[in-house]
Amino acid sequence: MGRRICMFFVLLVLISATPLISSKEEAKNDDKVVIALYYETLCPYCSNLIVNYLYKYFDDGLDSISVLKLVPYGNAKIRPNNTIVCQHGPMECVLNTVESCAIHTWPDVKDHFPFIYCVESLVYEGDYDQWETCFTKLNLDPKPVMDCYGSGYGEKLELQYAAETDALEPRHTYVPWLVVDGQPLYDDYTDFISYVCKAYKGTNLPKACESSLSSSTQKKANGIHKACHTEKATKTTLSKLVSAISSWVLQDNVAASI
Repeated sequence: MGRRICMFFVLLVLISATPLISSKEEAKNDDKVVIALYYETLCPYCSNLIVNYLYKYFDDGLDSISVLKLVPYGNAKIRPNNTIVCQHGPMECVLNTVESCAIHTWPDVKDHFPFIYCVESLVYEGDYDQWETCFTKLNLDPKPVMDCYGSGYGEKLELQYAAETDALEPRHTYVPWLVVDGQPLYDDYTDFISYVCKAYKGTNLPKACESSLSSSTQKKANGIHKACHTEKATKTTLSKLVSAISSWVLQDNVAASI
């Protein structure tokens, strides 16, 4: 827990130390690479990505060439009456909505990411029921976020995120689903820095890109990342598994009869 708190305050220093963008640089925002993370709050692989990897977006100038967008909905489903059912239960729906309200309340990623990082750190540690302490830790006024949640506006935000998530091409089959300039990274999601650096068309690469390309090959060699799969993807995997087992059994029976 002490290491997590230390990382949390390092993140705050990184964000607060990020230089302001000049008007000349601001005019080039259209050239920035767009990073979009589609996730759900109680998926352990999502919290792992946010806490142990995504904070690096604010390190060594990566945010000078890219824009980070967070979409907290994930593998949830919408019932016919427009109520939402979340993969990991009602508490996940609460936190998805709270984080949606935080993004709405503090639209700048430099303002809402520390709160989301704090909440997901508690999820990572198994203490997500303490999420409200993040307001105190960050010296934030909880009222606008809680008003958004209590008024039902947060649910409208979630329905908007649902529509955005469902409109993904290709469709997401699990979370975390990290997309760089419209292209999903699939199992390479922790290596997002090298993808951002490759996608950037500008000439002034930040320090973050200096070592990312050379280290990406080693990261890919470490194997497939785990994820929280959609129900459809899980059923497809089970169907293939059952089919494979049936084929093996059939082959064994044929061999035994010869």
